[in-house]
Amino acid sequence: MIEVPAGAFKDKCLALMDKVRDEHVHVLITKHGAPVARLVPANTEVPSGRGFMSGTVVRQGDIVSPDFDVWEEV
Repeated sequence: MIEVPAGAFKDKCLALMDKVRDEHVHVLITKHGAPVARLVPANTEVPSGRGFMSGTVVRQGDIVSPDFDVWEEV
């Protein structure tokens, strides 16, 4: 990780963006020594639309068919 003061970041912004893209490094931008922002490589992978909700649905049984046992009691 590279730590850069905000003033220096303004001067070297484009060069730092190229370095982040090419070398996959993180840049921590500080103001008066305190962290303000982080420049990280962009995620260029496109997630697959197939199976992205896998494991999030739970089957609870048949919710469509009528329950005839309840009608016999009436």
